[in-house]
Amino acid sequence: MKMAVPQLPIKLFSGGLLLALVAAGCVTRSQANAQARAAYLASQKDALASMAGQGQGVTIVGSVQHPNVPWVEGLTLAQAIATADYTGHHNPKVITITRQGEEISVNPRDLLTGHVVLLQPGDTITIRE
Repeated sequence: MKMAVPQLPIKLFSGGLLLALVAAGCVTRSQANAQARAAYLASQKDALASMAGQGQGVTIVGSVQHPNVPWVEGLTLAQAIATADYTGHHNPKVITITRQGEEISVNPRDLLTGHVVLLQPGDTITIRE
C-alpha cells in the first residue's frame, strides 16, 4: 500500500532538496564507500597502534601452555598465570617478574592470600618449581 505524499510545489521541494544536499556535502555512492573504507582502515590502524604501544604483552617462562599473555589494563600476576595455564606438577616455589631489566621477586604464597601484583606491558614472569 502506497502512502500519500503531500503535494508541494516542485520548485520549492527541489530547491530545498538542493540546498540540503549542498549543505550536507553531497557525495556519490562510490565516494561514500571510499570514505567509509578509509574510516574503517583508520580505526583498525589506531587499534593496532594502541596494541603495539602496549608492548608484546606479558611473557611467562616456566611450565605453562600459553607463554604469551596479552596485556590489558589492570592485568594481575595471578590472572596472567591462570591465563597462561600453569601445568607444573608442584606449586611454584619462586616467581620473578623482570621489568625493564630489574627483577622483582614474588612469594607464591602471597598470591594465595589475595596479594595483588599488577603487571605492566613487556613484563616477563619466570615460574620455578
